[in-house]
Amino acid sequence: MQYAKSPLLISQQIETLERRGMIFSDRQLAEHYLSHISYYRLRAYTFPYQNNSDPNHPFWRATPFERVLNDYILDRKLRVLVFDAMEKIEIALRTQIIYQYSIKKGGQWYEDVSLFRVARLFQSDLSRLDKEINRSQEEFIRHYKSKYTSPIRPPAWMALEVCTIGTLSKMYDNLALSDEKKAIAQHFDLGHPFVLESWMKTFSHIRNICAHHSRLWNRPITIIPVFPKRPSRPWVSPTMLAESHKIFASLCCIRYFLNQISPGNNFSTKVKDWLGLFRDVNIKAMGFVEGWEDEPLWL
Repeated sequence: MQYAKSPLLISQQIETLERRGMIFSDRQLAEHYLSHISYYRLRAYTFPYQNNSDPNHPFWRATPFERVLNDYILDRKLRVLVFDAMEKIEIALRTQIIYQYSIKKGGQWYEDVSLFRVARLFQSDLSRLDKEINRSQEEFIRHYKSKYTSPIRPPAWMALEVCTIGTLSKMYDNLALSDEKKAIAQHFDLGHPFVLESWMKTFSHIRNICAHHSRLWNRPITIIPVFPKRPSRPWVSPTMLAESHKIFASLCCIRYFLNQISPGNNFSTKVKDWLGLFRDVNIKAMGFVEGWEDEPLWL
């Protein structure tokens, strides 16, 4: 089947949405927003209000444009909040992985295939890391390349500073179980490395959603974190995590992690303030359960 839809003028976009059941109280304001937020991007936020089994995508009931715009703004503020937390988490993970292995195994440990479980994945990750090193414009990478001829790759404290969180996650996941790998997980109060492996995958997934400005607030998180069985820090009761594929479960992981690397952080306050700005939002769509704010993790 060939795609045959034509592009629409902004005025035509508004007319299409009106035919489907959207209400515009201020067309000029709507034109302003649609000239800065693409019609197709906004479609992700109209979707829950429409009958999408019908090819005409009619709204279930008359829906104000402002309601959809409100959901978009809510989501944007959540992404900013989460992305800020991800920066702290990513830096902490990088630091511990580099430190624990470099102290015991030397600066070139990441080139040692014997430290990893699957040689094929080791080679794939190392190739990916080479590309990230080669395209880096960091001064310390450029300095290393201009001054040193051996080893060809810079030490871990340079190389792993310029790799993506995705590459870092894959490398940690493939590392063989060792005292160093255990020490990293224990540093973050996560017990077994298997839990940290899972969290790093989830964090990488969420970070990429935020970086690409994609919808976050009510989308299924496809890489679900494994929860610690005996957490050594305040956590939430199992009933709070029944819908682990929703963003609330991942926010719990972020909060737990921040409590270790940044004691006294205000992430809990930020989340509560964010929800306070959007009192009519469907928090169940995000996995929030009544009473969540009274759980030890969120106090």
